[in-house]
Amino acid sequence: MIIAGALSVGIGFGLQNIVNNFVSGLILLFERPIRKGDWIKVGNAEGYVRDISIRSTTIQAFDHSDIIVPNSEIISGQVTNMMLNDNVGRIIIPISVAYGSDSERVIHILQAVADAHPTVVKSDEAMRINVLCRGFGEDSLKFELRCFVTNIEARTGVTSDLNLAIDKAFRQDGIEIPASRLGLHRVAAASDNV
Repeated sequence: MIIAGALSVGIGFGLQNIVNNFVSGLILLFERPIRKGDWIKVGNAEGYVRDISIRSTTIQAFDHSDIIVPNSEIISGQVTNMMLNDNVGRIIIPISVAYGSDSERVIHILQAVADAHPTVVKSDEAMRINVLCRGFGEDSLKFELRCFVTNIEARTGVTSDLNLAIDKAFRQDGIEIPASRLGLHRVAAASDNV
């Protein structure tokens, strides 16, 4: 009798989980907060929605592994959908410059580099290009370039383009990007051992 009672409680909990995922799957299919092909973040999982079934959602991570997430986690947890309404998204590029650099010139160069890139959004005031001075580091002034791009899926390539353009513009203007002191200490220590 006790074993039968324990089994029925176990089956009840198991069925509750199945029903929860089933109902969550119906909500996903009807409300469509995520769609096949969307780039989403759920907990530690991030990638493209490959399939939405009644019980679970399959996310293909950027390394092409498949992550199967129970639908109840998507409905009850926090989900970031990078592509819910459109493909526009923001990128943030941190930049450090040596103390003594002309801050106004740094801001002008960063804005000009972003403005010159074809995929950076320039026409929407709510998505304007921003350059911020974020603080004072041990050996540098810390800036951030923030801008929106028309296709967030291409963010890695756009970030690379902007980094290369910033490096080129800084070299042409004589603005130094300081070497890390930790790196300098390692180089000095290595040369002492020679």
